[in-house]
Amino acid sequence: MAIESKPSSIDPRSGFCNSDSIFYSKRELTPHPPNPYLDVTTFISSHAHHGDIAFLDASTGRHLTFSDVWLAVDSVASSLSDMGVRKGDVILLLSPNSIFFPVVSLAVMSLGAVISTTNPINTAQEIAKQIADSKPIIAFTTHQLVPKLAESSLRIVILDEHQSIPAVRNARIVATLEEMLNKQPRGDVRVRDRVNQDDMATLLYSSGTTGASKGVVTSHRSLIAMVQIRLVRSKGNEGEHRFLCTVPMFHVYGLATFVLALLASGTTVVILPKYDMHDMLSAIEKYRITSIPVVPPILAAMVSGADRILSKYDLSSLQLVSNGGAPTSKKVIEKFMERYPAVTILQAYGLTESTAIGAYTNSLEESKRYGTVGLLSPGMEAKIVNPETQDALPVNRTGELWMRGLPVMKGWLVLHVGYFRNAEATASTLDSEGWLKTGDLCYIDDDGFIFVVDRLKELIKYKGYQVRYLERVPPAELEALLVAHPEISDAAVVPIPDKEVGQYPMAYVVKKAGSNLSDSAVMDFVTAQVAPYKRIRRVAFVASIPKNASGKILRKNLMQLATTSKL
Repeated sequence: MAIESKPSSIDPRSGFCNSDSIFYSKRELTPHPPNPYLDVTTFISSHAHHGDIAFLDASTGRHLTFSDVWLAVDSVASSLSDMGVRKGDVILLLSPNSIFFPVVSLAVMSLGAVISTTNPINTAQEIAKQIADSKPIIAFTTHQLVPKLAESSLRIVILDEHQSIPAVRNARIVATLEEMLNKQPRGDVRVRDRVNQDDMATLLYSSGTTGASKGVVTSHRSLIAMVQIRLVRSKGNEGEHRFLCTVPMFHVYGLATFVLALLASGTTVVILPKYDMHDMLSAIEKYRITSIPVVPPILAAMVSGADRILSKYDLSSLQLVSNGGAPTSKKVIEKFMERYPAVTILQAYGLTESTAIGAYTNSLEESKRYGTVGLLSPGMEAKIVNPETQDALPVNRTGELWMRGLPVMKGWLVLHVGYFRNAEATASTLDSEGWLKTGDLCYIDDDGFIFVVDRLKELIKYKGYQVRYLERVPPAELEALLVAHPEISDAAVVPIPDKEVGQYPMAYVVKKAGSNLSDSAVMDFVTAQVAPYKRIRRVAFVASIPKNASGKILRKNLMQLATTSKL
């Protein structure tokens, strides 16, 4: 947990303290609510604001006012209580984005029950694994997705309105959301089980870009801290901005921002059921959107298609673009600012394990420090640790980023550990003092700005250069070089096992339309710019680079492809 009072020997410029080798946030911190018996739903609903429309469906125009939302939350909570849902029970939410996604989530958490989301494009087998691990008692889903739950024996609530209940063999459909919304709420339902801030609130499963996904336990305390930090970030803009939700709500980025934080600020959220570039741009024009969150693939697409986009769509209302989820090259950021000069691009950094909180830029001036993910979020602390020696490092030294603060998942809870039912993974990720080992290689500069170099686990160990970890090959460095090539639109670099050299870098490349680029030309392009041990030794051309919902490259998929195919 973050230290309540900072040491007196902190460098005001970098935030670094020589006495304990910790970097402290330079941003304003709002005191955390002291009431131990406070759930995140009650906390959000208690915030006063002047907002009118809370959620609006971009595809249908249907909307919920803030009063509609809280009435619906109470109705759904009453229905769930009558169905026997109690504190600690897990409820599965399998759904694309919708104006009712926040309603279900908030209703579940108001009871002290736990909301666990999953990706609608997951297979029935993948969803079955999550069900086996999390053991939910009820699932909310759409009629189209019911077949993915048919073998689960779970009680199912259908989310779609005005839909006949589908006849799916073995599916236990017990209610519809429409029926729940028509139920008269009972004022006492949300206090039936006393909820403590340290109680489990969400169970989100990490993407597993390099290995198996894990269930991340987040408490009400962490969610409340996250909401407060985001309120500080948006201070002065309450009610002025209209946000477009382009990211999936099942992901921590979407859940934290659009299901929870913006609701507390009185901001209108326009929701896209799923991401589509045309739908996103049309919604910006139609609903006069001022702010959108993006992940790097969307940002890159807006840059590469700028001429067509600006001639076809009116984006004059757009003021802010918040970019996060994965590293973004300096070239893409510079090009975006060149093509969209009236739009301020902000950067952000966070993990599922830190409730999407970590660092951010909050102004054009901060964002002009190209390559940074920003200053530490309010109340957050950081260390830069040498992975080999475990020594904490000072400014401008690269090592693994460790973070600590209220938004970070906790490994010390009595009933739950950081990763659900996985004490071994928790112990390797959280130390006894509450430090989260992010797995990201970073450095913090003289002014306290964090720069992400690469993922520690993704560094490629080539030949004799693996004696010191900083001489390993960072895939992100090579990817940044590749996408700078005028005929390459996207690229990913992965390690390929080799008996002689250990591992060597292989590049998967997406060529721009009409390009006749050869694999040797790609390798020559990189060779001219890097040390010998960083050279690309193998190239494969593909139609697209597989990425998860937040834009992170699915390297395990590419590594599997490389080892099972003859390219």
